[in-house]
Amino acid sequence: MHYIFVAAGLSLLLLGGEMLVRGAVDLARRLGVSPLIIGLTIVAYGTSAPELLVSLEANLSGFPGIAIGNVIGSNIANILLIVGCSAMIYPIACNGKGVNLNGIAVLGATVLLTALGMTGTIGPAAALPMLMLLAGFTAYSYYAGRKDARAAAKALEDEGFGDGVKTLPKAILILAIGLVGVILGSHLLVTGAVHLARNFGISEATIGLTLVALGTSLPELATAIVAAYRRHSDVALGNVVGSNLFNILGIMGIVPLFGALDVPASVGRFDLWVMLGATVIFVGWTMLCGAFGRVMAALFLLAYAGYIACHYLGISALAMGHA
Repeated sequence: MHYIFVAAGLSLLLLGGEMLVRGAVDLARRLGVSPLIIGLTIVAYGTSAPELLVSLEANLSGFPGIAIGNVIGSNIANILLIVGCSAMIYPIACNGKGVNLNGIAVLGATVLLTALGMTGTIGPAAALPMLMLLAGFTAYSYYAGRKDARAAAKALEDEGFGDGVKTLPKAILILAIGLVGVILGSHLLVTGAVHLARNFGISEATIGLTLVALGTSLPELATAIVAAYRRHSDVALGNVVGSNLFNILGIMGIVPLFGALDVPASVGRFDLWVMLGATVIFVGWTMLCGAFGRVMAALFLLAYAGYIACHYLGISALAMGHA
């Protein structure tokens, strides 16, 4: 039964996340919102809605290990797995001032989360500044990129959003159905994952860092694969940056408002540093090199496989001791 819960939860998250993003994009278009702000916020943030709802559900249910593990694991998966898969299909171009600025922003946010995680607890006092930083980044992205509105609109078409629905009620209906699917899927996934963790003696943090994180990253993965097949895998680059920023500043800005998050010691000793290391490499490569080619993509995928193996083979636990 627990396997059914997990499978159903992952399926609903994927389908609900897809409808949620499409509905949000269509709604924004019907309301006359700039295509640029849609691409930078609604698409990237919308695909992170599963992470938000799963982490919120987990924290409210008394499983902070899954809540914090989901965010950290999703950011690791976004970089190593999603960039790796996308670049393996088609190389990702990473040139331009905007890429560098966004890279610095996501690196700064990652350093901030690592520092907060090392304190052992993330509470409301730290959460509110994160939301302010996210609002500031969103506003800056909008005003700095207004001249590229046509390029942003084409990027949305390349991601498969096209013209969307023609009426406002239909857009709202699609958005509502997607939101219900994501909420129900997150509940099923957390319920099934917690019971599986207990049955197999696996820590809640490990389940959050791997299974739950991978499941909630499926919308980003699906978007990246579609974009890569259409020879626009650079779209995945922006989606990864936007999603990682929202995971840190948005989710870690909202979830602790409903109860302080205790960071498991094992996460502070191992996973936070894996996330930081992956982000440093990712940002450094985007700033210093012209593209992510297939060789780098293969290294990313191998690194992600090694990370998962460290958890399920107990290597990380042996290296740092049980929390």
